[in-house]
Amino acid sequence: MKNIEIAKIFERIADALEIKGENKFKIIAYRNAAKALSDLTEDISEIYEKGKLLEIPGIGEGIAKKIEEYLKTGRMKKYEEAVSGIPEGLFELLNIPNLGPKTIKLAYESLKVENLQQLLEVINNGSLEKLPMMGKKKVENIKEGIKEYLEKKGEKRRFPIGVVEKVVEYFVSELKNNKFVENIEVAGSYRRHCETVGDIDILVVGKEGGKIIEHFTSLPNVSKVLSKGDTKGSIIDNELNIQIDLRVVDEKSFGSALQYFTGSKAHNIKLRGIAKDLGYKLSEYGIFKEEEYICGRDEIEVYEKLGLVFIPPELREDRGEIELALKGKIPSLVQLKDIKGDLHIHSNYSDGFDDIETIASYGISLGYEYIGIADHSMSVKYAGGLEEERILKQIEEIENLNKKLKNIKILKGSEVDILKDGSLDFKDEILKKLDFVIAAIHQGFKKNVTERMIDAMDNPYVKIIAHPTGRLLSGREGYDVNIEKVMEKASEKNIFLEINSYYDRLDLNEINAKMAKEMGIKLIINTDAHNIKMMNDIKYGVYIARRAWLNKDDIVNTRNLKDFINLLKNG
Repeated sequence: MKNIEIAKIFERIADALEIKGENKFKIIAYRNAAKALSDLTEDISEIYEKGKLLEIPGIGEGIAKKIEEYLKTGRMKKYEEAVSGIPEGLFELLNIPNLGPKTIKLAYESLKVENLQQLLEVINNGSLEKLPMMGKKKVENIKEGIKEYLEKKGEKRRFPIGVVEKVVEYFVSELKNNKFVENIEVAGSYRRHCETVGDIDILVVGKEGGKIIEHFTSLPNVSKVLSKGDTKGSIIDNELNIQIDLRVVDEKSFGSALQYFTGSKAHNIKLRGIAKDLGYKLSEYGIFKEEEYICGRDEIEVYEKLGLVFIPPELREDRGEIELALKGKIPSLVQLKDIKGDLHIHSNYSDGFDDIETIASYGISLGYEYIGIADHSMSVKYAGGLEEERILKQIEEIENLNKKLKNIKILKGSEVDILKDGSLDFKDEILKKLDFVIAAIHQGFKKNVTERMIDAMDNPYVKIIAHPTGRLLSGREGYDVNIEKVMEKASEKNIFLEINSYYDRLDLNEINAKMAKEMGIKLIINTDAHNIKMMNDIKYGVYIARRAWLNKDDIVNTRNLKDFINLLKNG
């Protein structure tokens, strides 16, 4: 599959255009195309052969021609033009927090900075600080960003779970087609639904282990074989360059191996201590009494033999789950099937791809009772933010669609920007016409964010705070915000805090979501979808909620339509 390969090319074009200071709408188009390709589960070559490139959300005619050119020739003229004249080292600088493309361009043109080493030199000799629009404080922020970048660079690379999922699905699907494979499970941090994954562990039961490993290491998506034997193989895949380990285990050890390789390490250490106290030995091969095998075929029996009820993988972090399991009191966690609707969806009125009726129809296919349209407000011009006239037109369209559609309710909403003075981007005369208002920060990430959010929650029409910390797992640190103070205000005003399910956000994270629950705050799991396929990302938000120990009642959009509307109106 060339999906990721072409996505990386579009990302690099966008980076080049940013450094050159070109039209931001072009940059957004290339980034949207890169994301669309990264999200695809079908091979882009097959989609092209079927003549369906333009059916991919985020792919317009111009982008489609560039994909065709690359698939036919292995080259892309626009890519070569975009990167021409830009030193390779400048692209690395875009990964540094607090350092934007305008500053990179300024440093390059004024001080001939072409890489990180040269950037550090102009910081240390004071020349960067003297440039127009720079100053001491801005340079100090850049220094902090470089420090953070270098610390992360030294760590083993981890990938958002939503990116890893496609790699996992490919290898699992291929292995399931192997006639010798009888059972298969993915373990590790992927199974615990951690927000990021460093490597992938796959366990199988099957005859002819050597042939299974040979099949695994010979798959087309393998770029490098690290090792292979009769019971274990390790490879690097060719899309993410992530390590994947496959183990072939005996059927009688499958449950204990799944428990062991799921982890976490801290959880397993505590379990082994319990086993030892009971006179057993616990390992990936099973539970043993001296040399006698006791059990290990099934993960549930492993926990039961140690006197614990089954612990869901998401909770296995040694954060009190073992102590509760010993008492038989593991919480009933929220499940994907509990979700009745999604309130943070963008339509083609702003920067979404699909029209409202298409979104509603897809919501019906997901079994939802309601969806909420929440397009950007007018100050977010780069994302097609709606002027007052446009949102009034949208309100009218939604009301007409609600008369037409029978199996779903479309709620009228808006993702309204919190401005730099803490006021909202729409006047109350507009807000009162909506069913709900999501308040969000999209500008001034370091400027009084806590106070602005608190002020926004005093508006009687605000019901939800979107992506409350603003972080991106791919590299953005997030807002300069005191999240505890924001939560205190949300608790006082009965405001819902969002768990944003987009896999590069996952915001709130599990720690903050758990803290919100402990403060009595209700949460809402939304996707922030910009095309209908992104509505499937709701599962990533559910993963975060489960890792935060949240149950169905903690999440407001597990309510049926009648109860949810009542909750919106009365809290």
